[in-house]
Formats: sequence, structure tokens, C-alpha cells
Amino acid sequence: MLLIRCLRPRIQPLASHSSFCSAAAVQAERTIREGPRNDWTREEIKSVYDSPVLDLLFHGAQVHRHVHNFREVQQCTLLSIKTGGCSEDCSYCPQSSRYDTGLKAQKLMNMDSVLQAARKAKEAGSTRFCMGAAWRDTVGRKTNFNQILEYIKEIRDMGMEVCCTLGMLEKQQAMELKKAGLTAYNHNLDTSREYYSKIITTRSYDERLKTLDHVREAGISVCSGGIIGLGEAEEDRVGLLHTLATLPAHPESVPINSLVAVKGTPLQDQKPVEIWEMIRMIATARIVMPKAMVRLSAGRVRFSMAEQALCFLAGANSIFTGEKLLTTPNNDFDKDQLMFKVLGLIPKAPSFSDEAAETFEAEAMSNSG
Repeated sequence: MLLIRCLRPRIQPLASHSSFCSAAAVQAERTIREGPRNDWTREEIKSVYDSPVLDLLFHGAQVHRHVHNFREVQQCTLLSIKTGGCSEDCSYCPQSSRYDTGLKAQKLMNMDSVLQAARKAKEAGSTRFCMGAAWRDTVGRKTNFNQILEYIKEIRDMGMEVCCTLGMLEKQQAMELKKAGLTAYNHNLDTSREYYSKIITTRSYDERLKTLDHVREAGISVCSGGIIGLGEAEEDRVGLLHTLATLPAHPESVPINSLVAVKGTPLQDQKPVEIWEMIRMIATARIVMPKAMVRLSAGRVRFSMAEQALCFLAGANSIFTGEKLLTTPNNDFDKDQLMFKVLGLIPKAPSFSDEAAETFEAEAMSNSG
């Protein structure tokens, strides 16, 4: 059994400082001992988040190593299959038709273009292919929706996991996506309930949670996280993690994004997020949602290899690779391959079937030779 020992300093100038054991240490030990739980209080998560950053990093790493193969990192590729012209007013998004960002609205990509991008992603090591469409929802888009169902089937036949982010879903649509073979559906909460209305007014927080309910009930893996650097307080970051950690089941996937400020959006002048802020979010997410894939997502392009290594140590075990994340810059394949080599990271196999995982591992071994 893993025991977490509290530190007792030799010099005790103040009686109140005679002993110290961080909340990160206490809660990490409990997570390792008891496994995932959904009854976290906001105060418990805040105390973990507020722990000294090196202590938080260390105990996030302990939980990560206990639950996951700590060297495995999944590579995902995100493609914008329908770009721009969105009616929503998300303050961070260059695809909103309300902002002048120089982005031109485009129609849904055709099958050949999407499959070509998926093949390229697989060849570069990605095991999950994600497709994003700039819509508020898919209501009234039956033709486009049916096309996307075909894309999902074809990409699954390649032996890849498939994820989509298409806005709000109805229950029936979630069931159709499941039938087509969708692995996961991404629908981020973005921030805390309290701060949400300062970022978005065209879709409510409860509508986002309702979509997650439909996804979960259809048997599709839930991918839901948020963005830091929107001008929110640390309390809002804690609030986001609390909402995710107290869902009926933890999301299979929790993307942690840092804002990429785009000229023309209301958040264009926001200060970039520092690496320590990302580490706090990742390590706290790892401790309170131990089995989730914690995805180091948007904004990674600003962090050095050494800074990204700290994120993996803290508990991140997935990245998005490729030149773009929807419309914003991202690390290219070659840089990520170099990072995997230098850090000794192992590409994670697809998880939807043992047969696919075995095929992937055999191909990886062949390619490495």
C-alpha cells in the first residue's frame, strides 16, 4: 500500500507551522486507495488545486502511475470539417459569424478530403480522429448529418477511434452516432457555471449538460473539459473541475485547453496562460478523475518540450497533433515525434477493441524497426 507521509520541518518558528501535509497528498492517497468517486465537494477540489505546485505535481504523478501506463500518450488529430459561419457568440472562437477574424465560412468537406486527412493522421501515429463542425446544433441539417455518419463508418474501418464535436445533440442523433460507430463525443463546458454567461450567451450551461446526458445514455464516451485563460478566476477553474468530477460518470476524456487569443474576438487581448496554471489544472484533474484521459489540448504550441514534459508528469496522457486545431496553430507531427523520442513516450493504441490494439502495436513495432 502506498503511504503518503506528511513533512515535519526541523525548524518550527511558528506553532501553526509545526506540521504540513497538503490536500494533494491526502486526496491522492484516498484516490489510490478507494478509486474514482463522484461526491467531491468544491472545497475539497479547491484545496487540492491550491496545494503547493511541486507537491501537486508529485501527487498527480503518483495517481497517474497507479492508474495508467505513465509513458503512454494518445495522439489525436482534430479536423475542422465545416469551418466558420457559426451563429453562436463564444467569445474565444474565431468561427463565430459575429466577429471579424478574417475567417471565411466554408461548406462541409467532402468524403475524399476527410478520409485523406484521416489516413494522413493515422500514418503520423494518431489513433483518434476528431471532426469538428462550426454549428450551434445539428437540427435541420439532416443531409450533412447523414454525410458525417458515413465519414464515421469509413474512419472506424481504418482501425481508428472517431470523435465528433457538432454542437448540441438530440437523443435520437446521439443514438445514430453510436450506431455509426462513434467512439466519443466532445462537448466542452468551457468554464464554471458562474462565469459561463460572461463567455457565451447563445447556449446555456444546462443545454451543454443535457447534450452530455444524451451522449452518455447512447453509450458513447463523453469528452468534456474546458478552457483556461478566458479572464476567469481560479475559483472558476475549480468550479469547472467540480462539475466534471460530480457528473454521474466521469468523462472518459477531459481536454484542458489554454486560450489561443485570436485577433477580432472579444478575448483577443487576454494574457497567455503560464505553464504552472496548466500543471495545476492537469494534476488536479488527474487526482479527482483518475481514470479519465486528460488531454493537453489547445495552446500547447506555446509550451516548450520541457514544459510539456511537466504536464505529462502531472497526469496528461493525450495530445492533439497536426498543424491545426480547428483553425488555430498547433504543434506539427515532426516536432511531436521528436518529443516522443526524447521523452521516451509510447503511442497509446486504440481502445475500442483488443484486435485493433494488437494490430496497432504490431504496426508500431514494425515501424520502429
